[in-house]
Amino acid sequence: MSEEMMQRIIGYWTQRADSYSKLNQEEFGWGMNERWLYAMESLFPDKPREEIRVLDIGTGPGFFAILLAQAGYFPNAVDCTEEMLKEARKNAGEHANDIIFQRMNADSLEFENDTFDVIVNRNLTWVLENPCRCYEEWMRVLKPGGKLIVFDANWYHYLFDEEARKAYDRDREAAAREAIIDFNMGDNFEVMENIAYELPMSKKPRPAWDKDKLLELGYSSVDLCDDIWKMVWTDAEKINYSSTPMFRIVACK
Repeated sequence: MSEEMMQRIIGYWTQRADSYSKLNQEEFGWGMNERWLYAMESLFPDKPREEIRVLDIGTGPGFFAILLAQAGYFPNAVDCTEEMLKEARKNAGEHANDIIFQRMNADSLEFENDTFDVIVNRNLTWVLENPCRCYEEWMRVLKPGGKLIVFDANWYHYLFDEEARKAYDRDREAAAREAIIDFNMGDNFEVMENIAYELPMSKKPRPAWDKDKLLELGYSSVDLCDDIWKMVWTDAEKINYSSTPMFRIVACK
């Protein structure tokens, strides 16, 4: 990632660390924890939890890492933003010592080859400036037979597609009509839109694009689930993000 773009992204998430952390804290009270865990864990290797090496890339305030630690795993969790890692350590509470938190960039991980059984991330890949380089780097640190599990959505495709913009506007209207919090009206949202406008993944037809690239890069198989949102989202999320349904990608090394 270019230094200029990296600093813009770090600056945005540094500013948002506190509010995003509060959102993650609220998530633990939404009653979807077991569903999120199952959406990951059902794909994990068949061996004791303490023996499975899991890496959470772009952990943010730590939702996935904490969820895994609570279930008996001992994950590594990395993020490029120190403020996010501070929030993650705080949110982990009694499980903070069960997680190895480290500051790293997604495209240059400081791990040996063939280290992890599983890599997970959520709402990360859309913000990658060089997704192919990241996918290569993640394959490098996966063990043979290891799995990359990605949860994401076409969050900012509406910036480039008129029909997607209309659907996005309908989501905003639906949130107002249902009198629920509009999740797309957070701190400095326009700043993130400006960044997303310059990022390549905002324009891609995902997740089909990801599948093609992952196979080109040498992953042995790629499985797509276009309706994982039905399992892991709350009713409020389904209303807010109707036009940008979350998908899951599972790529095997």
